[in-house]
Amino acid sequence: MRLRISHGGHVPADAPAMPLTPEATRVGAGLAEARVEFRRAAAAAAPPGAATFEEVTFSTPFEYLFSALKDDPAAHLPVGPETVDGLKALGAAMIDQAEPPAGNSTVPPVYTYWGQFIDHDITANTDRTSLISDITACDLQPVPPAEVVSKLKNLRQPALNLDSVYGSGPICTPELYDGIRFRIGQNADTGAGEVPPPAGDLNRDLPRQDKKAVIADMRNDENLIVAQFHLAFLRFHNAAVDWIVANDLARGDDAIFAMARDLTRWHYQWLVVNDYLETVTVAGTVEQILLDGTAHYAPRFGDLWMPLEFSVAAFRFGHSMVRGVYDFNRNFGKGDAPLLPAATFDLIFTFTGNGKPPFADQADVLPANWIIEWDRFIDHGSADPVRFARRIDTHLAPPLGQMINEGVGVSPAALSALLKHLAQRNLLRGYQLSIPTGQSVAGVLGVPPLSEAELRHNADAAMNAALDCFVERTPLWYYVLKEAEVRENGNSLGDVGSRVIAETILGLLRYDPMSYLNRGWTPAQGVRLDDGGPIVTIGDFLRFARVLPG
Repeated sequence: MRLRISHGGHVPADAPAMPLTPEATRVGAGLAEARVEFRRAAAAAAPPGAATFEEVTFSTPFEYLFSALKDDPAAHLPVGPETVDGLKALGAAMIDQAEPPAGNSTVPPVYTYWGQFIDHDITANTDRTSLISDITACDLQPVPPAEVVSKLKNLRQPALNLDSVYGSGPICTPELYDGIRFRIGQNADTGAGEVPPPAGDLNRDLPRQDKKAVIADMRNDENLIVAQFHLAFLRFHNAAVDWIVANDLARGDDAIFAMARDLTRWHYQWLVVNDYLETVTVAGTVEQILLDGTAHYAPRFGDLWMPLEFSVAAFRFGHSMVRGVYDFNRNFGKGDAPLLPAATFDLIFTFTGNGKPPFADQADVLPANWIIEWDRFIDHGSADPVRFARRIDTHLAPPLGQMINEGVGVSPAALSALLKHLAQRNLLRGYQLSIPTGQSVAGVLGVPPLSEAELRHNADAAMNAALDCFVERTPLWYYVLKEAEVRENGNSLGDVGSRVIAETILGLLRYDPMSYLNRGWTPAQGVRLDDGGPIVTIGDFLRFARVLPG
């Protein structure tokens, strides 16, 4: 894990990973438990003048979920410049030129950014330029799978244990904490517009120093929605501390902190399975794997590991759900007298500490009129079509072809444009890291592959021309999106996408002895809302954190 990891498509290669003792790296231990061991190992191994503690990393393995496909040339894209050109053309065709009037799914927008939060919690390093992966290379070639596994390392502990929130705990990362509670930032009330409810609450920003968030994973400050989602976890933990104290369930700071951390983790994990996965996967997928176990995911190297097919391809399905504009709150969305009729994608990425410039150079912290109103993001029954994510399909919102915070300062201009283009980046990264094709994965899973007619469904002339290279061997990321589009109307993943996603996440939980599954925990044993009800939806989670009224 890198304690100050940041997001980016083109950054310097990572420093060597710092080895830890077995106790510090045991499955499911979490960095909070291993904090003293981590510091001791880092200090002992670091030479004079080496990186500071905050820059020291340790890593966990990446591997291929479908081992039988690794060394089969027929299971991968053809090698050559024609493939690279075809991928660039396909990626270009995937970006819509304008926001379509229709095309909304039945999935509320929170799931888009919840997925991003999960991704940041369990994986890092597949979209960074490194010695093993550089999509800007002049002669782009696939890296042999054995070399990918040997050299590409995950900078996260893939245990859904919220190390992206807790860092190394209060002892080793005290800057994140105020005692056993998380530090919370205060919003700046500029007097423009209204402060969204709960009334009078201006403690709804991430803690900041020089505008930058002081959090365990800086990627969670890259856009305003995921930043506000991260804030909800900080506040949930703090509310759990208060709840434990009020109910006299533990005494002493260490015991209270440990209980609050465990409850926050287990509520998160339970909701990932029973709310998030149930929403984005085909009905029955989660239940089948919970009953029968994972068919392809099991511990390797004696520990948890991250499948490349998940991280580099399938779990990037959420990119297609991103909207170009959001009904964000009463000030930047629908209301009696909004400052703007909607929050644009560019503003969502500007009013954040990672913006260019941060907060549009208007404040050192998040202005109070930009606090999110979560009720506009979680309602499955809303009558307003703008309060839903875009469909899971092969069409991406226009701003994803020109990511405003990516490729900044990179030259020549052609490289900068590539790094700003999300679809091209995803396709080229999958090719370079030797991700198997959609058809080969479908074959292993026993799922009927998409026909040529299905692959070409609803494709314009440019997309059809680009697909000529990929009808028989289709990039897995594109295949997962197309499967959702033609077989589930974009309202959930199809069978291939569902299985890869659910196998990975449920596998991580099943083989983590500290997870809620292995502790036999249910929300009935967790914290309670003011009315005594349990936390069983993401809305309940946000209400307990006091970032959603009600």
